Amino acid sequence: MGYQYSVDPFTALADPVRRDLLRALAAGPARVVDLAAAHPISRPAVSKHLRLLTEAGLTSVEDRGRERHYALDPTGLAPVQGLLDELRPTPPFAESALDGLDLEVRRTVRDRRPPATDSQETA
Repeated sequence: MGYQYSVDPFTALADPVRRDLLRALAAGPARVVDLAAAHPISRPAVSKHLRLLTEAGLTSVEDRGRERHYALDPTGLAPVQGLLDELRPTPPFAESALDGLDLEVRRTVRDRRPPATDSQETA
């Protein structure tokens, strides 16, 4: 099994501010100051949210001089995706069955076409 993080990703995703931060990071890495500018809460509060997202494995952080840059870590979403996959209803039949049906419909349409006449061939 993979690395266990100290915070459950479902707990991290429960907060709307953290979900907004993840949406912003889905567009690409960002500095704390830029992420904080988009929210009506203090920069230290945004930093705490980001730290929790990192502890849940949903973001990664890189220090560049005096700035911290955060990035979305999609591998941290694996437990969430796993749950969604479990909850998704299974189709009543295999997708390959539709492929076979499509092939048969095309074959039937082709076989029922009237043969081309000489006047259609010269046109």
